[in-house]
Amino acid sequence: MAVRKIVLEGDELLRSRCGEIARFDKELWNLLDEMAETLYGTGNGVGLAAPQVGECRRAVVIDVGEGLMELCNPVILSKRGKQTGSEGCLSCPGEYGIVTRPRKVRVRAQDRHGAFYIVKGEDLLARALCHEIDHLDGHLFKDIAERMLDPDEEE
Repeated sequence: MAVRKIVLEGDELLRSRCGEIARFDKELWNLLDEMAETLYGTGNGVGLAAPQVGECRRAVVIDVGEGLMELCNPVILSKRGKQTGSEGCLSCPGEYGIVTRPRKVRVRAQDRHGAFYIVKGEDLLARALCHEIDHLDGHLFKDIAERMLDPDEEE
């Protein structure tokens, strides 16, 4: 496997709506493995979406400290509550903003073999799920940030 280069803000791929995954094959498995390796190789991210590594496919990997999650074709089914906090992005290095997200989400996704499952996320996991799913629709956290943080405020 290989660590992939992170696509940076300004690349039109980050503003594209990604296509649904229809084939759950070795090519997808390699992509998911490389996304995980890339995420862990950054040392400071909790999630990564396929467009951030140059693939316009609806795939996400997340690890908020509870082990790796792979989500293909994720869809948010429900949102509850609110949380506001600092957020950054591997595609926007060194930039952080204050973003309000749901405190709890329920997401339907498929695993690498195509089996459907439900993820219930709270707090950081809910934030990461929303952030990464936004990427699949061509949105960056900066689009919904209440304000961007100055470098001396960054967390």
